[in-house]
Amino acid sequence: MSLEPLVEIRDLNFTYDSRPVLTGINMTIPRGKVVAVMGSSGCGKTTTLRLIGGQLRPTSGSVKVGGQMVHELSGDGLYALRRRMGMLFQFGALFTDMSVYDNIAFQMREHTDLPEKVIRDLVMMKLHAVGLRGAHDLMPAELSGGMARRVALARAVALDPMLIMYDEPFAGLDPISLSIIGELIRKLNDVLGASSVVVTHDVQESLKIVDYVYFVSAGKIVAEGTAEEIKQSKVPYVHQFVWGEADGPVPFQYPARPYGEELMERAGRRG
Repeated sequence: MSLEPLVEIRDLNFTYDSRPVLTGINMTIPRGKVVAVMGSSGCGKTTTLRLIGGQLRPTSGSVKVGGQMVHELSGDGLYALRRRMGMLFQFGALFTDMSVYDNIAFQMREHTDLPEKVIRDLVMMKLHAVGLRGAHDLMPAELSGGMARRVALARAVALDPMLIMYDEPFAGLDPISLSIIGELIRKLNDVLGASSVVVTHDVQESLKIVDYVYFVSAGKIVAEGTAEEIKQSKVPYVHQFVWGEADGPVPFQYPARPYGEELMERAGRRG
């Protein structure tokens, strides 16, 4: 990954109180690329996004976005940087009391002085890009799960961000919606010339669209590489995760005494 980096994470450690969450993390997100951060639930993926966005500060190490140290910015500086970021939250997180149109327009009204006529043209353009221009008057409660995720994606790119972050964008979607969202993530990233960070545990769909993958386990990067390199990984945890095997480093059985011992003990008690 020799392209110019947009996001650089170096020697990053993060703890909640005294509990380590991320340890020795090094990541590079090049400009114009889609990078996935994969791993099981609770491994530190979403925490990584929060550190990039400045909601959290590293315990040690650094997070740099667009040449700026995120954790060293003032409140105004961080606010300005976030205006250049887009975020698709898990399950969309649309404003439930606003129409589809107003959900997209909200960012433009909040952060620009554009006249309403121009905002309307831009909103309809974003909705057209995700195939939902005809749904602009609907309320979130009237949308299917896949439609709501597409509206959330249109909202995430409303201000043409340089960096788009996705927190589990495929969660809860049917196969058709899942494929559509994957294609849109790739297409919008390329059209906007942005960089994207996709936090996910949906391996097969993600590997179709990403340029590079970081695999996280227990707060550490255990593997990294292209989609093909990840598929061929000999790291036991990565192999189990990619191919969905029931047993491996992540065991199927919760720790317990040998089952035969328990049966013999119970038989002895009954005797």
